[in-house]
Amino acid sequence: MYGYLTRITKYIDQMIEKVLTLGLGKVGTLVGVLLSKQFQVTGMDKHEPHYPYQLPFNVITGDVTDEKLMGQLIAGHDAVVSALPYFLNKTIAKIAHQLGKSYFDLTEDVETTKYIIDLSTTATAVMAPQCGLAPGIIGIIGAHLAKDFEKLRSIEMRVGALPKYPNGELGYSFTWSAAGVVNEYINDAEAIHNGHRKQVVSLQGKEAINIEGASYEAFYTSGGLGTMCETYEGMVDKLDYKTIRYPGHCDLMNFLIHELHLKNNKQQLEEILKNAKPEVEDDVVLVYAAAEGWKDGQLKRNEYCKSYSPVIIDGQSWRAISWTTAASLVAVIEMVANGALPAKGFIKQEDIPFEALLNTQTGQLFSSGKLGQLQEV
Repeated sequence: MYGYLTRITKYIDQMIEKVLTLGLGKVGTLVGVLLSKQFQVTGMDKHEPHYPYQLPFNVITGDVTDEKLMGQLIAGHDAVVSALPYFLNKTIAKIAHQLGKSYFDLTEDVETTKYIIDLSTTATAVMAPQCGLAPGIIGIIGAHLAKDFEKLRSIEMRVGALPKYPNGELGYSFTWSAAGVVNEYINDAEAIHNGHRKQVVSLQGKEAINIEGASYEAFYTSGGLGTMCETYEGMVDKLDYKTIRYPGHCDLMNFLIHELHLKNNKQQLEEILKNAKPEVEDDVVLVYAAAEGWKDGQLKRNEYCKSYSPVIIDGQSWRAISWTTAASLVAVIEMVANGALPAKGFIKQEDIPFEALLNTQTGQLFSSGKLGQLQEV
C-alpha cells in the first residue's frame, strides 16, 4: 500500500495539464501543435501568427518582456515552454522558478543554461533547458551509445540542419534562428581532449565527414554538448560536439566573423546572412554520434546515424529542423508528466533514457516517422 501511495503522490506532484508556449515561430508553433494532442495549450507571441490554417490551441498576443504580464500568465499554467531567442530566457526561467512552475526551453546558450542550473538548486518544479536537437536529443543519443561500455574512451556527436539542395559557396539556409546560429559560431565551445575539460574556439577543428556517400565538413560550435562535459569529466579521453555543414562553409564563416570582425556586430552579421540565405522548405537534419570503449576486454565502437526529412503532421508540412527540435522538447515534457523523469530540479539531457523517449507519443517520430496523421514528405 505504501508503495502504491508513493507512486500516486509522485504522479500528483508532477501533474502537467496546462502548458504555456512562448514564441510562435515555426518551432514554437509545432511545439504547441504536438503538445495540444495531450495537454491544454496556450500559445503566446508578440504578434498574431499568420498561418493558412487553424491552430489547434488558444493563441494570445503580448510582450514577453513585460514581467508583470508574464507572471500572471505563467501562474495560470503548470508549465512554460520558451521557444524564444536565447537572450529572453533568463527572465522567463526566473518567473517560473519563483512561481514553482516547470520550465522547458531550446537554448544553446551556455551562460543562460548556467543561470538556470543555479535557479534549479532551489526549484520546486522542473527546470529543463536545452531540450531541442543540439543540445538536446544528440546528448541523449550520445549517452545511450556510451552506456554499454565498462570503460569509455570517447564520445563524438555531430548534427547538421541543412538545405536539401544547397546553392552558393555557403551552402546554407537559415531555417531556424539566425541569432542562435551566430551565437554558437562566435562563442567558444567546450570539449574534453586528452582527458582534460577545456574551451575550444568555435569554427575550428574542421574535419571531413562522409554520410551515406555524401561529403560534409564538421567543426566546433558552442553549446551543443549541454552539460555533458561536466557529466563525463574523468570518464573519457575525448568528448566533443561539431556542427555539420557542406564543404566550404566553415572557411567563409571564419572570414566573415574574424577577418571582417563582424563578431563585434552580431546584429549586422545576422542581417547579412538572413538577406543572403533565406529560408527554404526542403531541408535535411543529419544526426551522427559514436562512442568507443571497452567491453569484455575488447575495444568496440557504437554508432548512430540518421537523416531526417520534412514531414506532414495533421495535413501540414513541417521542415526537418522544426519537427526534430519540437519533438525532442515535447517528448521530454511527456516524460515529466508521466513520471518517467524527476518532478523537480534540473534535468540533464544525458540522464534521459533514449528508449523511454522513443516510447512516448511524440518521441516515436524519431524511430517510426509516424504520429497519427504524420507522413514523410
